[in-house]
Amino acid sequence: MSSAGKVLFVFTSADTNKIGGPTGWYLPEAAHPYYTLAPHFDIDFAAPKGPNPPLDQNSVASFAKDPQSVQFLADETVKSKLATAKTLTEVNADDYLAVFYPGGHGPVIDLAFDENNTKLLNAFYRSDKIVSAVCHGTAALVQGTGADGKPLVAGKEVSGFTNDEEETAGLVNTVPFLLETKVKELGAIFVKAENFQPKIAVSGKLITGQNPASAAPLGEALLKALKA
Repeated sequence: MSSAGKVLFVFTSADTNKIGGPTGWYLPEAAHPYYTLAPHFDIDFAAPKGPNPPLDQNSVASFAKDPQSVQFLADETVKSKLATAKTLTEVNADDYLAVFYPGGHGPVIDLAFDENNTKLLNAFYRSDKIVSAVCHGTAALVQGTGADGKPLVAGKEVSGFTNDEEETAGLVNTVPFLLETKVKELGAIFVKAENFQPKIAVSGKLITGQNPASAAPLGEALLKALKA
């Protein structure tokens, strides 16, 4: 299928955090946007190391009663996509309308520093395609730049997991940088709701969400942007 109908989900490949504890991608942050978009677009999965990106097991426990999260874990199509996820060097931005980064603490560990991710991200952004992320997925955007060399997030409204949320979760020491602090340093206008409440920021073709509660509304905003 041509780019008329494809969206790329880029997952983390990091399975351990800064202090050696388990991490990965966060279940509802992939599941909710997936089921919003899947009826309308083909979705491909990719990750720095390719197949079987690691799932944060804490998210499985926390969302054991969330219907879409449960469905995502049992979905044979999803299982196949995860098992055959491409590496970042195997995908071409030209093939897609948009890129989406689910969160979990993993992206702060690997995607934020991954040169292949930066190249791919810049290809999307500089082609005026939709770039989207939720929660710690926003960390995947920090090395991105426009053709002018300025940070991708500079001057834009951006959301992501907040410093307060990180402190409340007791996970400040598990990440190499605090996301809110980092994007502000890069010139973003950071927007947020109360802790763990939904918030999305739409700034041109850049769509970001604050936390797990923001995954469903982010999926809706992404669908609206794609249909536009």
